[in-house]
Amino acid sequence: MSRIEPNWDFYRTFLMVLSEGSLSAAARELGLTQPTVGRHIDALEEALGFAMFTRSPQGLLPTEAALELKPYAETLAATSSALLRAASGQHGAIGGTVRISASEMIGIEVLPPILVELNREYPDLSIELSASDAVEDLLRQEADIAVRMVRPAQEALVALHIGAVPLGFHAHRSYLDRRGVPETIDDLSGHSLIGFDRETAAIRSMMARAPDLPKVRFSLKTDSNVAQLAAIRAGFGIGICQNALATRDPQLVHVIPDAFELKLDTWLVMHENLRASPRCRVAFDALAKGLKAYMRQ
Repeated sequence: MSRIEPNWDFYRTFLMVLSEGSLSAAARELGLTQPTVGRHIDALEEALGFAMFTRSPQGLLPTEAALELKPYAETLAATSSALLRAASGQHGAIGGTVRISASEMIGIEVLPPILVELNREYPDLSIELSASDAVEDLLRQEADIAVRMVRPAQEALVALHIGAVPLGFHAHRSYLDRRGVPETIDDLSGHSLIGFDRETAAIRSMMARAPDLPKVRFSLKTDSNVAQLAAIRAGFGIGICQNALATRDPQLVHVIPDAFELKLDTWLVMHENLRASPRCRVAFDALAKGLKAYMRQ
């Protein structure tokens, strides 16, 4: 192994080649030339003393050593991004960059109006919104603030319980006009149902709280909650969505409300080291206020 510490840019290039599987694709994503990406990988391999990739008909395959280094490189990348976000807010007035992580549904359907108000009050604040059901690690500083649907377990996090989001079965009026309105849980078996394609741990946990829900055949399956909501709005069939979102559309009807309801606990979380950061504090407070107002719907 070389005594010369590799350039941090080499690790960023390494992660992109891992993700894209080729030098050319990584170069496009990074805005570099393919030879430059190749030189970064060669320099990193020389510094570390072993090969990072092997060529195959499918592209560049990472070696076992490269896969072992991946989490460390991801930590470097997250730390570098967090450092730049922290530095962006050091010019006196409340400004800079705040990265917010939320589920796809919350990020797309709930947060935008809240962020509009935040932007109006603090126009120098720049928001990075990660709307994904993949949970970003706050301890590794992959995000500054997160909206979580489970209680955080790490002690180094500041967590505010926002409340519980009720969910129920909903359908568009056009669908109910065609197929009729179910009166009981058992009536669902005669309807076109919209549901999940893959039974994740979160879904198993949710279904365990609804033991009376019968086994049903889904007419439309998708792992995207946003796609499920779009299908409900389009009149495809009956699906589960957040009650507060359904109330925004007068054409959506809450069916069998007395027979079925689930609730999702909602938490707002950030690393305790960011408690004193003005940019994170104002964003945290604005999100708390907006999400609590959403709950009251």
